[in-house]
Amino acid sequence: MQVQSTPLDDLKSTAAAILERVPSSARGLEYHLKIGELVESLEEEIRNNLQQILDNFLLSMYKNEASDIDLGGSGCKGKVWYRIHGRKSPVKMETSLTVKETDVLLHNAITPSQRDILLKDKNLDFSYTIETKDNTFLRFRADMYFDLDHLALNMRKIDAEIRPFKNLNVHPEIAKALSLKYYKYGMTLITGITGSGKSSTLDTIIDANNRTVDAHIVIVASPVELIHEPIRSVVRHREVGRDVPGFKEGAVQALRQDPDIIVIGEMRDPDTIMTALEITDSGHKTFGTLHTSSAMESIERIVGEVPAEEQNRVKARLADVLTCVMSQKLVPSLDGKRVLAKEVLLVTPPVRAAIRNDNVNEIYQMMAEGSELGMMTMEQDLKRLFHTGRISREEALNNANNKKRFLQLIDEAE
Repeated sequence: MQVQSTPLDDLKSTAAAILERVPSSARGLEYHLKIGELVESLEEEIRNNLQQILDNFLLSMYKNEASDIDLGGSGCKGKVWYRIHGRKSPVKMETSLTVKETDVLLHNAITPSQRDILLKDKNLDFSYTIETKDNTFLRFRADMYFDLDHLALNMRKIDAEIRPFKNLNVHPEIAKALSLKYYKYGMTLITGITGSGKSSTLDTIIDANNRTVDAHIVIVASPVELIHEPIRSVVRHREVGRDVPGFKEGAVQALRQDPDIIVIGEMRDPDTIMTALEITDSGHKTFGTLHTSSAMESIERIVGEVPAEEQNRVKARLADVLTCVMSQKLVPSLDGKRVLAKEVLLVTPPVRAAIRNDNVNEIYQMMAEGSELGMMTMEQDLKRLFHTGRISREEALNNANNKKRFLQLIDEAE
């Protein structure tokens, strides 16, 4: 890893001057309100210098091929950490930073209205943009939160380049299911744990529709990451907390905006999930993400979000509107990078019947036997990656949802 060099002495001296003016008795909300007030009163040149320190850390992410940066709070132990090809490690720095110094640095990175949300909700999702010397813009998805009463920050690099649709390596039947040209309505779920590449896959699908159909695409996200330039479609980007109060409100409002495709960046609560089902049922094509690791878990999660007396109704509605589920993981590869492994479910009449009749366990076998339609289980795809020399047997087994079934597949092949 390259050695990080930034004018940290400027940060330390500025922070010292600010902290001298904070009452020693100030704690919690009072402490952060005072820090925010003092940061806002700084001269523009000083604030720009502080911003440049953070921006330099972000620019170094690109040099080191890092996907994420973490700093602030006691958990970072005065260091700045990068995630490089899936592994986190601290940057070599000439000096450590105290939690109060990073409090000053991070308060400088947000606006007064963002600070209000942060102090109210104890969390802030936002996008962050820096301009490079060659006039290009680098964008980051940021999450600021509290770690033992001090500010902490994670930022994830947003790739400006959209991956070509062919790189998803999906069957023609799955490609049709993802396209408004062939399926005018229905819900597609892109699922996976944090850091599994869901947003990149979703952006690839949006871009493919933007290039091939004359339509209106409404994206509700927290925050908005990649910006899609209109090609053949009108593309609206609505950021939660800035353009719209929440995912549910954004989805409902989108219905009055003549949409063809509605993208719900994250279906994180029962209200949003139910709203997504309703707007899809009204005849729209909907895409959303879930923090689940398999197609079956995704179905069970949606049904489990509602009270027991409502579950039969939700099963029926989900069976009617669900089109496709793609669950994915980024698996460490033998070349030291990461490779996409995925599970794909195309919702056929037998799958719909299984959802309605609460026979979700049958769906796994349908995926395993549905290769002619482009379906596959995670275990089948991990086996493919192992046998083609992309990943190790150990990594394949570690990432299998059904480890027993994966070992059976390996034994059958041998």
